[in-house]
Amino acid sequence: MVATADACGRPWPGAKASGRRAWIVLLMMLGGPLATAAPAYRIETLAIGLERPWSLAFLPDGRALLTEGAGRLRLLVPDGQGRLALQAEAVAGLPELYSEGQAGLFEVLPDPDFANNQLLYLSYATGTREANHLRVIRARLDGMRLQDVRTLFTSQPAKPFGQHFGARMALLGDGTLAIALGDGNVERTDAQRLNTHLGKIVRITRDGQVPADNPFIERPGALPEIYSLGHRNPQGLVWVAERQALYEHEHGSKGGDELNLIRSGANYGWPLTTGGVDYTGARITPFRDLPGITPPLLEWTPSIAPAGLTWYDGQGFPAWRGSLFVAALREKSVRRIPLVNGVPGPQELLFQELDQRLRDVRSGPDGNLWLLTDGEEGQVLRVVPG
Repeated sequence: MVATADACGRPWPGAKASGRRAWIVLLMMLGGPLATAAPAYRIETLAIGLERPWSLAFLPDGRALLTEGAGRLRLLVPDGQGRLALQAEAVAGLPELYSEGQAGLFEVLPDPDFANNQLLYLSYATGTREANHLRVIRARLDGMRLQDVRTLFTSQPAKPFGQHFGARMALLGDGTLAIALGDGNVERTDAQRLNTHLGKIVRITRDGQVPADNPFIERPGALPEIYSLGHRNPQGLVWVAERQALYEHEHGSKGGDELNLIRSGANYGWPLTTGGVDYTGARITPFRDLPGITPPLLEWTPSIAPAGLTWYDGQGFPAWRGSLFVAALREKSVRRIPLVNGVPGPQELLFQELDQRLRDVRSGPDGNLWLLTDGEEGQVLRVVPG
């Protein structure tokens, strides 16, 4: 049964009358259509009125952090009734950032040893409209303030305009930090050049050093942080420990959105290969595949505009375990992608009854799914068994 009202009984926008039974929409994908009824669930609203919420992260003490693109780091704390409530006061101590268009505050990621060191990693845009960078800092959360702020990574070179930052991060199994960067949407062939971070996934240590086994560290002229190349605008990045695998998804142009399995040194093709065309309708490349290019696990054409990405193996919804979940902006959905021996199975289309652009999806420590809606009046939602 698909929820048609929130926990207080208010109808969701675009939903049918409360209590009516709805079924998951069939969708076409590379593996063909599938009709599957989702488990019974309901959707709770935990916070409203957020200004471009972008990322959600859970802390080991039961609290959670979320970022707003406008430049605020917010804290959610237990309310004593099994939910998290948004603190009115924002966390202080953020560095000055550049906020315009797609630029702003992006990902927040707790250190694996946060319970002992209170360290966080944050990605954000810095600079000006004419010359800006993606920056990653490490800071210590001290109450409601960031202390000991240290810059770990700043993308090079500077780029103009507030577009295609990427900015998702993931901690890998060896303790290193992966950071996904977009191509900047100015000179797309930068994604193929090793003297720029644009259109790359980079890998650094948690104190900002370059790991000795990075794939291009000994190549003359290459930036040593580069881990993979040929990306357009990555908007999802997740490390799946049980598979020892790093998954990424990215926006194509008009079509050609991709889900990728990231390997050290691999080239994912943009703009040499793509399933999409330019927004004008012009062809970007005649090639969908080429020798030496790693093909995507999945491609979405027309574009769904994938945003957040999470791996679900929780207890709340046993039928969904072992799946990737992709939030989608344009499609106003979440797609469930089961993985069987690493191969994507037929997808399920979820939560379209919300009629909301969805910016992030997370698997919570409570065994539930958590969602962030996009825009100037964003919400924090929790999907629980119904």
